[in-house]
Amino acid sequence: MEGKKLKITPIKNGIVIDHIKAGQVLNVCKILGISPGTEKVISIAMNVESKKMGKKDILKIEGRQLETSEIHRVAIISPNATINRIEDFVVVQKEKVHLPSLIEGIIKCSKESCISNDPGEPIRSKFIRQENGDDFTFQCYYCGQKIGSEKIMESII
Repeated sequence: MEGKKLKITPIKNGIVIDHIKAGQVLNVCKILGISPGTEKVISIAMNVESKKMGKKDILKIEGRQLETSEIHRVAIISPNATINRIEDFVVVQKEKVHLPSLIEGIIKCSKESCISNDPGEPIRSKFIRQENGDDFTFQCYYCGQKIGSEKIMESII
């Protein structure tokens, strides 16, 4: 098999999430609610060589588009990811994910006494994104609790 390359089958309609931080594609699947039997065709590529990133992951999903809140979830896990919308095997739109500076209703505060965790309060969780070089920290708008990237998967609602 020397000299042969394994190719992932193109999708007719759907999305390709490219430039996912290496090792994070399964977390992206988790935050998008993708599990066996939930989608038509899913292709996952892990630790693919990348000129820009060294290594990257790729996720292809047939017959699916993403809502803005889902794109924000992807951005929390992999801020350099790109979303390619595919129609009839052609990329019709390519956009870099964007993570707003104020994130609402996506992250749960880890401080139990935070007002955002009180079921009697009619408020949504809010976090302020703080950049630390290539990484992010999220600070609760209400109580100031900080959540780093190492704990973010535990905090996504």
